[in-house]
Amino acid sequence: MEPIIRVRLDEMLKERGLTLTELSHRVGISVVNLSILKNGHAKAIRFSTLVRLCDAFGCQPGDLLRYE
Repeated sequence: MEPIIRVRLDEMLKERGLTLTELSHRVGISVVNLSILKNGHAKAIRFSTLVRLCDAFGCQPGDLLRYE
């Protein structure tokens, strides 16, 4: 199996007790696009998106991304 970068969005939501809809309102990114990230179907992530997510979660980029 080839190594991948996984976005830990689902875990971050659970840890903070947030729904995808609540996160969408906080970061100004559609639920559909967040769902693509959450389900591992994204081919890329913009730095601006990463900044918004880190701001909303109060975390660092490394907290959101995992190399597997």
